[in-house]
Amino acid sequence: MAEPTTRPTDVPVTDFLAGVTPAVRREDGVALAALMSEVTGVEPVMWGPSMIGYGSYHYRSPTNPRTHGDWPKVAFSPRTTSLVPYGIKDRPEAQQRLPSLGSYSEGAGCVYVKRLADVDQAVLRELVAIAFARPDDD
Repeated sequence: MAEPTTRPTDVPVTDFLAGVTPAVRREDGVALAALMSEVTGVEPVMWGPSMIGYGSYHYRSPTNPRTHGDWPKVAFSPRTTSLVPYGIKDRPEAQQRLPSLGSYSEGAGCVYVKRLADVDQAVLRELVAIAFARPDDD
């Protein structure tokens, strides 16, 4: 099996966030990083060049059990057009809360949020807590 390309790095999260553009995405990224650190109780780690992750779990693909590896329990990437939280929609209990989040769109394993102010912070905190509590797949 090939090694996953997205792995933890030694790049300081603060250095990465300082270089995020546009400024509104940087500000929202800093705020989301603080929210996720507070909810999870752990310091963030860069995963690859642009993902900020919290904790990790061992996953196993349901379609190909030979595909497995480590991935952040919850993460986000401050992209140019939106914040992209990962892991907050994966668990069944999260699916029940997601409609209450506010203004967002969905991708395969993530949600896209234009502005942090567009989502309900209490619901976001719940979704982060649900994602962070995920067990290993093994």
